[in-house]
Amino acid sequence: MKKKDVMKAVQKKNSNDNSLKKKKTTKKKTKTNKVKKNQNPEKKIVTVIPPTPKEEIVENNIVPEDLPFKKRLIRFLIKLCIFIVCFFLIVFIFFTITEFKPKEREKVNVSGEGFFTLNPGDSFQVMSWNIGYGALGDNADFFMDHGDMVQTASRDRINKNLNSIRNKIQDTKPQILFLQEVDISSKRARHVNELSSFRNHLNNYSSAFATNFKVTYLPYPLFDTIGHVHSGIATFSKYTIGDAERIQLPSSFIWPVSTVNLKRCLLITRLPIKDSDKELVLINLHLEAYDSGKGKELQTEKLLEILKEEKEKGNYVIAGGDFNQSFDSVDLSKYPLNEKLWTPGTIKVKDFGEGWQTFMDSETPSCRSLDQPYKDADKDHFQYYVIDGFIVSDNIKVDSFHTENLDFVASDHNPVLMKVTLT
Repeated sequence: MKKKDVMKAVQKKNSNDNSLKKKKTTKKKTKTNKVKKNQNPEKKIVTVIPPTPKEEIVENNIVPEDLPFKKRLIRFLIKLCIFIVCFFLIVFIFFTITEFKPKEREKVNVSGEGFFTLNPGDSFQVMSWNIGYGALGDNADFFMDHGDMVQTASRDRINKNLNSIRNKIQDTKPQILFLQEVDISSKRARHVNELSSFRNHLNNYSSAFATNFKVTYLPYPLFDTIGHVHSGIATFSKYTIGDAERIQLPSSFIWPVSTVNLKRCLLITRLPIKDSDKELVLINLHLEAYDSGKGKELQTEKLLEILKEEKEKGNYVIAGGDFNQSFDSVDLSKYPLNEKLWTPGTIKVKDFGEGWQTFMDSETPSCRSLDQPYKDADKDHFQYYVIDGFIVSDNIKVDSFHTENLDFVASDHNPVLMKVTLT
């Protein structure tokens, strides 16, 4: 064999040996890679644990649907109680923040100018009338007096009532007029501004107004609410009014009821008398109605205190309005009380002492019950009251006094009238 051929054979053999080595190496590497790929998945399977669903993580490993009915009911009631407590807390905070909080004594603006000046020896007529915010005519009853109605009249009926009241005042022509329950755009008065209405029609009178009931919104009763209320007492005079003052009366109501209740007051207007250092002091009032009786007593005591102060100054004094009480000197035998209905209080005349005259007309009732409408009721067996009248200082001569019987058509009160002379 030639040398050249031998060299070729050796090279071929070496080439074959190298190919075998590469194949072995490649096989080893492939095997190694396979091992590594297989190891990683095994590690994940061992170390990764699937999360437990949140809805299954509950106390004692019980899902809500598996709780006994009693426990679910208790949980619901607890949540309901928390909601109710929070709701009423918010309501009470609202009422407390928005509560009408008048001062003990504060000046009141006088509107208009009287056309006359009061002189010693003058005679004049005084009228007092609770107009029932124009909504308590003979068609009405009221839920707080064992009736059914909350909103007691349409806007048309209110305007009709007010027109009837104004006509009676203009026909009577009193020189001095006390009005109670005069509303300013209240829901219960169908948002009629009664004060403006009276001032426009009685434009030859000067007047003063004192708020005694002001609530942003009264959500009672729940499904037919009283709503927004702004109401008070107004005094009109054909004589010049020197100044006017509101005096806060005590109340027996406490928080939270006090936040939405009336703030009863006295409206005091002073009329100067020509060539005299004395004044005619007019006290318009509407005392407590829906209390246990303590409020009426406290307010009557405050009234007596003011009366004595003015009497000691030598002034002429007339206090009048809706007392929601009867003087014990009045014969009420014609009007036996039904204990199931609203009952007025009693004022002991002797508590005023000497120097005072009290007037209520026992012949004609000044107020009717609101447990039912009056229009078609049995008039002979209806509940009547005598609670409107006057207290007059003894330096004033009372020429006449009576209650005008208007059959409660426009209001649940009849007007009371008195003619007097300054001595």
